[in-house]
This record gives sequence, C-alpha cells and structure tokens, in this order.
Amino acid sequence: MRVTVRYFASIREAIGAASESVTTQAATLGALRDELIARGGNHALSLARGRTVRLALNQVMSEESAALLEGAEVAFFPPVTGG
Repeated sequence: MRVTVRYFASIREAIGAASESVTTQAATLGALRDELIARGGNHALSLARGRTVRLALNQVMSEESAALLEGAEVAFFPPVTGG
C-alpha cells in the first residue's frame, strides 16, 4: 500500500525532507516505523527505538498498534514542550 509520511521538527531536519510517499507492507504504525528504521542512515538515527517519537495517523495522535490503511497520512515528530 502507499502512504504519505510527514516528518516534523528535529526529525525533518535530520532526514532532510518534510514528507515522502512510501510504499509499505506494514500493517501498523509501529511496523512502518521499523521499515523506515531499516533504511539506515538518518531514518535509523531519528526514529530509533530508544528515542521518544510521537505518531499521528490522519492527523490524530495514535499508538504504534494503530492499523495502516491505503492512502493514510502518518506523521512522526519528537515530543515538544511549551514555555
């Protein structure tokens, strides 16, 4: 299936792109994250399992267990704090 992946804040800066269209076999957000980590390089560093990363599915905050659907929009971003 094909999904749109959006990156925000420090993740966007590290990966060097705000978004990309991805063809995936992943059934969940967590599996998609693992596929992106497996690319290596900046994807692996930014999305690594030891890092806190927030996820949204179709603009709704979601857990990694959320099911992916064709045409979904997935967003990855670091936790942020206000001041």
